[in-house]
Amino acid sequence: MFVPPMYRTEDESWLRRVMERYPLATLVSNGEPTPYATHLPVIFSRDDAQGAGSPVGTTLLGHMNRANPHWAALTDVPAAKLVFTGPHSYITPALYETTPAAPTWNFVTVHVEGTVHPIVEFEETLGVVQATVEAFEAAFGSKWGMDSSLDYFRNIGSAVGAFRLSVTAADGMFKLSQEKAPEIQRRIGARLTATEAGTRHELGAFMAEFNLGAHDDV
Repeated sequence: MFVPPMYRTEDESWLRRVMERYPLATLVSNGEPTPYATHLPVIFSRDDAQGAGSPVGTTLLGHMNRANPHWAALTDVPAAKLVFTGPHSYITPALYETTPAAPTWNFVTVHVEGTVHPIVEFEETLGVVQATVEAFEAAFGSKWGMDSSLDYFRNIGSAVGAFRLSVTAADGMFKLSQEKAPEIQRRIGARLTATEAGTRHELGAFMAEFNLGAHDDV
């Protein structure tokens, strides 16, 4: 991924934040005639779940349907990339209050690269499914317990293809109007957060958290 310097963060903990907040990733690896790309939830392993800083050196867990040809291909091509897509929005030049001007699209994304290790043991595969449920169920608020469904999990487990990805490289692009003056950045952020909900609102909140518009040296 090409990232102009102004859109890169020196604090790599931001990469991890995006990965945790937007865990539906796209797994990309070589294939014929074109690369495989599969959308799936991805979590940090239990050993890395409470970590901070760069995701490099961590282990990610994911799973897909074993009927997906992508699953079989992971054995032959262990190198892969995961793409995490954060909030994004069209930005109108009306917010710049200058002319000439051109519209743009602001967005946040993180790419991680690593080595994929398909999981063939059933109990370890079941463990990945359980860890995924644990990672998201509490935040959802339904307080659903999986214990009563473990037998059901075991019945469908043979159709699940889990994997580990050992992260060897990570990069992020935080395209948030850094090329604009601070007052324009603040105006853009305010307009985005004024939206009641959705990815546009999330992008505005992200800009505020990222502290854009607070300094004159951006």
